[in-house]
Amino acid sequence: MITDRDIIRRIRKGDIEQFEFLFRSSYSSLVNYTKTILKDTDTAEEIVQDLFYVLWRDRKKIKITTSIKGYLFRAVYNKSMHYIEHRKVVQEHAKKTRTSTSINTNDPAEILKYKELHEKIAVIIAKLPDRCARIFCMNRFEGLKYAEIANVLSISIKTVEANMGKALKKFRNELL
Repeated sequence: MITDRDIIRRIRKGDIEQFEFLFRSSYSSLVNYTKTILKDTDTAEEIVQDLFYVLWRDRKKIKITTSIKGYLFRAVYNKSMHYIEHRKVVQEHAKKTRTSTSINTNDPAEILKYKELHEKIAVIIAKLPDRCARIFCMNRFEGLKYAEIANVLSISIKTVEANMGKALKKFRNELL
């Protein structure tokens, strides 16, 4: 019987088959657990996939002193809590944007349209997966370029492009 210590040792050495086995054997239960916390399948899957990405990327540095399953469940729990906190920040930002942004018109119909649009934007952002929403906000609200976002988040520019495409598609579908 292979022990957790053996699995960790093999993964640290770059054994992709052992890593894939760990991924396949843990993925569903981790996603289901994360869904119970977040109530969102897409975000749960993204969090679990991101966990495995980081695990593989940092395999030589990771120190797992508990069971692997315990480590993985604790990691997705922590990532889920971080996601919830981030979501609160996004919602607070949207709330502040709605209340602090003014338009130069006295026409009540225009003011109402403007407020409704801001509310729709906030709702759409809240529906996006964590990383996708973060990338969208960094680009559209903070004015960062794709390369800057990729650098800040330690991801590829292609990942930024894919997430922006996903966000913009969601906006097109929801607003049209």
